[in-house]
Amino acid sequence: MVSKIRAAVFFGGPSVEHEVSVITAMQAIQALNKDRYEVIPVYTTKSGEWYTGAHLAQLESYRNIPEALKTAHKVALRKEGSEVQLVLADRKRFGSNVVSGVDVALPIYHGTGGEDGVMQAHFERLGLPYTGPDVTSSAIGMDKWAAKAMFKIHGVPCVDGVKVTQSQYFTDPEETAAAIERTVGYPAIIKPYNLGSSVGIHKCRDRASLLEGLEDAFLYSRAVLAERAVQNLREINCAVLGDDEEARASVCEEPLNATDILTYADKYQSGGKGGKTGAKTDGGSQGMQSLARVVPADLSPEMTERVQKLAIDAFRAVGACGCSRIDFLLDSETGELFANEINTIPGSLAFYLWEKSGLDFTGLMDEMIRLALKRQRQQGLLHTSFETNLLQSARIGGAKNGKKV
Repeated sequence: MVSKIRAAVFFGGPSVEHEVSVITAMQAIQALNKDRYEVIPVYTTKSGEWYTGAHLAQLESYRNIPEALKTAHKVALRKEGSEVQLVLADRKRFGSNVVSGVDVALPIYHGTGGEDGVMQAHFERLGLPYTGPDVTSSAIGMDKWAAKAMFKIHGVPCVDGVKVTQSQYFTDPEETAAAIERTVGYPAIIKPYNLGSSVGIHKCRDRASLLEGLEDAFLYSRAVLAERAVQNLREINCAVLGDDEEARASVCEEPLNATDILTYADKYQSGGKGGKTGAKTDGGSQGMQSLARVVPADLSPEMTERVQKLAIDAFRAVGACGCSRIDFLLDSETGELFANEINTIPGSLAFYLWEKSGLDFTGLMDEMIRLALKRQRQQGLLHTSFETNLLQSARIGGAKNGKKV
C-alpha cells in the first residue's frame, strides 16, 4: 500500500487579509484528494502562533476562533534527521511530542507575513518542499514597485507611477501631494505597495481626495504607490500555472465591479450577483469565487492571446512558481494593455479560471504539489559545499590578552 503524502496547509497569519486566507485555505483543503494526501491544517493566528486540529479544516470553526483554539494543539516545525515534523509547542515531559511528519507544505497566505517570502524562508531552512514561489519571487511579487520594475525589464507594459514613503509624506503632505500631481496627475490611483485584496486602494480626482487616500493607505503600509489611472477601464485577469521550465495560461476573466476600481467589498462581499460563473450568494464564504465576473472575458482572440502571453511573461519576470494570477488594466478605447500586479498566491487560488480551462480544483492542487516536489528534487542536485581545509588554517586578526591571535 502506497503511503499518503503528508500535506500541511498553512494559512491565516498577521495580515489584514487574514480572513481571506482562511477562506482560500478551506477551499483548497476541500479540493485536496484525501486518497492521495493526509491533510494537516495549520492555522496561524494574527499574533503568529500555529495551531492544528482536525476541526480547523472546517470553515465553521472560524465563526468563533477563541473557542476553536481551546481544543486545538499549539505546534511548531522541527527537523529531526531527514524528516520535518510538526511537534507540540508546549512540550510534554513524557510521551511523544510529535503530531505528524510533514512531506510538503502548502502556504496559503495572503499578504504580509506569509505571501511575502517570510514563511517560504522558514520552509527553505528546514529543507521542506512547499508550493508556490520561492523566497525571492515571493518578496518581489508582494512588493508592487519591485514587481513593476521586473515587468519593465522584461518588456511587460505598466502604467507610470511613483513610490512615496511615510517619512516623505508626513514630513510635508502638501508638497508630496503636489509632486504626485506633477508626475502622475488626475485621476490617480493610490494603493499600499505590499498588500492585496484591494485593501487601502483609492481613486483620487483632486487634492482633497488625494490627501485622504494617502492618509488611509498609510494605515496599512509604510509606502504607497501613486499611479496614473487608466481611462475607459476594463480589468482583465489571467492565471498562470507552472515554473521557469513550463508555464501555461488560463482563460481570461473580467471582474464586474460596481465602482470604477475593485474594492475589498467587490471582491469578497459581492455575493456573486450579476456574474456568469454560477457563484453562490453567500458572499465572503466563497472567497474570490463570489465576485461577479465574466469567464471567459469577452475579448477578441487576438487580445486574449496577448493577455495570456503577457501573463506568462510577467510570471517568468518575477521567477514565480505554482499558480499565480496576473491582473491587467485595459483601455477599451485605445486598446492599451498594462500589467497591474501579480498575485503569487491568488484568492481562491484562481481555481475558477482553471475549471474553465479544463483543469478542476483537485487537479490544480495535484499540479501545485507536483511542482513543489520537482523544485525540491532540482535543488537537491545543487552543490552546497566544496572540499576545503580553510578552517584548518584560518586565523582571526586582533589581540587577546595583549597577544595577537
